[in-house]
Amino acid sequence: MRHVSKDQLLDSLEEQVEQHLRQCVEQFQNLSETILLAPAANGGWSIAQCLEHLNSYGKYYLPQIQRGLITAQTKPNAETFRSTWLGSYFTRLMNPQTGKGKYKAFKGHIPDQNLNPYVVVAEFIQQQETLLSYIRQARHVDLNGIRIPISILHWIRLKLGDVLQFLIAHNERHIMQAQRNISISASIVNSEHA
Repeated sequence: MRHVSKDQLLDSLEEQVEQHLRQCVEQFQNLSETILLAPAANGGWSIAQCLEHLNSYGKYYLPQIQRGLITAQTKPNAETFRSTWLGSYFTRLMNPQTGKGKYKAFKGHIPDQNLNPYVVVAEFIQQQETLLSYIRQARHVDLNGIRIPISILHWIRLKLGDVLQFLIAHNERHIMQAQRNISISASIVNSEHA
């Protein structure tokens, strides 16, 4: 694993989260309840379910990241980050460009079908704003020194830099999934009203 500049990594992650926020506000926030809840054409998750799946990860990881940032205040600040092999593996698996496979959601992260889509979208936006603030705080800590337990096996702890990369790659994967549903859902709804 090679060392990368902490600032470059955080700049890239911050840019991705800002893009996710824009996409959610511009594309999902003003859709009708019918479109947000329409299942995918292949029987997969609706837009709301994609975002609720991401919210379930945010509910776990955001408090963990916050705790890590608070406890790290007195530790020295490294200018580089070195990913672990496991952190790199998880990130590659979730990244839509490198992880082409389909994966079953883990228990506790399977979204319900009966959702209030507007609450789901609002929560996702709020979580992304919180994540942005944590990325900005991470500029003042050592990304290598903070260890975060992963949601599926709490005894495995990844570096903060790895967790941020995994979480944002996972967000990208499911935002793209939700985006694929927009035009399909809209055409289904329009044909039902014709």
